[in-house]
Amino acid sequence: MPRNSDQPAAPTDPGVAVGLQTRLELEVTYEDTAVALKSGDVPVLATPRLLALCEEASCAVLESRLGDGRTSVATRVQFDHLAPVAVGATVAVYATLERVEGRRLTFTLSATSSADQHVGLVGAGRLTRVLV
Repeated sequence: MPRNSDQPAAPTDPGVAVGLQTRLELEVTYEDTAVALKSGDVPVLATPRLLALCEEASCAVLESRLGDGRTSVATRVQFDHLAPVAVGATVAVYATLERVEGRRLTFTLSATSSADQHVGLVGAGRLTRVLV
């Protein structure tokens, strides 16, 4: 029987629901810098490292919520890295499941860092994962 195009491509795991969220923190070390990762010449948090932390946070949202043999893969990232984070500072990444469309999951991402009692936005964006 043909599938109606209005129906999801595959069922979503029952434990996966809009609004799920997590927060991860990273104390920036030299190994996390653009210099160490060869993505730039400045010893501040590298964009690839920040994106990896965001992807890790999206995985953490789904941790233990997927059925046996299920996982997810990232398929799209839209992210603006807005401010530098120095070695020794802590960055917090927040991932929230914003939308579920069949097997496609869309997360909103934000990253903040605090310095001298001031919390600033370091980056923000979206990440799409697909259940497999």
